[in-house]
Amino acid sequence: MKMIFIGATHEVTGSCTYLEVCGKRILVDFGMEQGRDTYENVKIPCAPGEIDYVLLTHAHIDHSGLLPLLYAGGFSGEIHATAATTSLCEIMLRDSAHIQEFEAEWRNRKAMRKGGEPYVPLYTMKEALGALELFVPHPYDEKFTLVPGIEVRFLDAGHLLGSSSIELWLTENGVSKKIVFSGDIGNLNQPLIRDPQPPKDADYVVMESTYG
Repeated sequence: MKMIFIGATHEVTGSCTYLEVCGKRILVDFGMEQGRDTYENVKIPCAPGEIDYVLLTHAHIDHSGLLPLLYAGGFSGEIHATAATTSLCEIMLRDSAHIQEFEAEWRNRKAMRKGGEPYVPLYTMKEALGALELFVPHPYDEKFTLVPGIEVRFLDAGHLLGSSSIELWLTENGVSKKIVFSGDIGNLNQPLIRDPQPPKDADYVVMESTYG
């Protein structure tokens, strides 16, 4: 098994972790960097079309915002998330694409007046809609087999409607390990949102550090 931290290990946006296990390439989140870009994200160590699956913790753009860019690069695998995260991404990724296109149009109007280079949006509405077609929704607390050797369960992280921690049970070459990705963890006693549901055990935990 190989794990590479792509983003959000020095700062709080651009969350992404790359996994190679059981012959599959998996991303946990693929978020946009927001605000001042102090630390550049590491490059994903393969072409987007070679990624097999994405596991998405929640819909916030710093966790989901580059999924249309992944699709634009050739990704055609499945994006697994909770049902509520899937529904929220329908809104948030469309909105993000609209902002990208609007900003490109505005910059290009300025560039035309000044004779500057044309500005290309990070991704388009068409690419956002393409990414949304790849979502596979799941309920909380249901353990499912992604492929032989990889089992997954989403737990309520209490951060946002649909937000989750992700439990992964991995068996490769006769060795079994459990990894938990905490996602962003919510606070306690919030209206409408359940308290975070902690996992019972893990061999390794990849944890956010605000409430984690």
